[in-house]
Amino acid sequence: MSARAAPPAGRALLLACLAAVAAGGAPRAADDEGAWGLVIENDVFSDTDRHYTNGIRLGRILPRNVTPDWLRDTSDRTGLFPAGADYRTVISVGQNMYTPRDITLDPPDPADRPYAGWLYATAGISGRSERELNSLELSLGVVGPASLAGPTQDWFHQLIGSDDPQGWEYQLENEPALMATYQRRWNMTPRPVGPFEVTLSPHGGFALGNVFTYANFGASLLFGDDIADQFGPPRIQPSVPGAGLVEASDRGWYLYASIEARAVAQNIFLDGNTFRDSAKVEKLPLVGDLQVGAVASFRGFQLAYNHVFRSDEFEGQRDNASFGAFSVLVAF
Repeated sequence: MSARAAPPAGRALLLACLAAVAAGGAPRAADDEGAWGLVIENDVFSDTDRHYTNGIRLGRILPRNVTPDWLRDTSDRTGLFPAGADYRTVISVGQNMYTPRDITLDPPDPADRPYAGWLYATAGISGRSERELNSLELSLGVVGPASLAGPTQDWFHQLIGSDDPQGWEYQLENEPALMATYQRRWNMTPRPVGPFEVTLSPHGGFALGNVFTYANFGASLLFGDDIADQFGPPRIQPSVPGAGLVEASDRGWYLYASIEARAVAQNIFLDGNTFRDSAKVEKLPLVGDLQVGAVASFRGFQLAYNHVFRSDEFEGQRDNASFGAFSVLVAF
């Protein structure tokens, strides 16, 4: 199916997702407020157009009193969240797209990453204590032409005058996409460095589903002003987990560097479709990310940028992937 013809199923899912607006992470807002978040990840910041080429996630974290008592009580008993955590309900909608190294080839290189798109909506809960942040999310969506990734990239490339991608008709086939993720992040007691502070924030978690299945672990080093309760900016999975912390009284900044290793059992964007034949490549079982970035907050507004360098993800990959991630969070 041509990428330029958006299938009815894709339009229906897109409309459903947009009705479920969400949070691009787990920002903390004032007691009577929620927060809106937008995360945009794109390799244009690296002057490339390959591999994980674009991701966008729009979201809403609901006010504190929206999380039902029964969900708080159940979460406390599971052991996945610290007792008495500050719980927030998170919903989101997003789209990712993946392309081979050379998008001008028709047909694409069979030894390179296949074209693929993913459209999804998520619902989850975030729980944080003074030194710990936990999140559990369930994602439901679609991989394939119904994700609308093809026409989205066609439209954007026409807008910016970039090369017209030639291979979306060879993308992965339509497949329901289900995934659950759990992430835990700790923030150690900050140490003073002159007038500023520095802290280490380890993390770990896992994903289960036909989109991604992996276990991840890593750490971040944060340096800046008043970083005792900072956990990094929001990101799109798979990634170093983060949370935008936005309050009306927030005012500060910090720099950070993060590393993460993932043991990958399933990556549909490399393994191909689960239930039918499709383009695929031989994935590597271990993948690493290195990222550096900066975050600034002022009166309920947070702006962040980080740059990600990702190790090879499949056999025969000719170039490492790198991309930038921009996020904005507003409490209201």
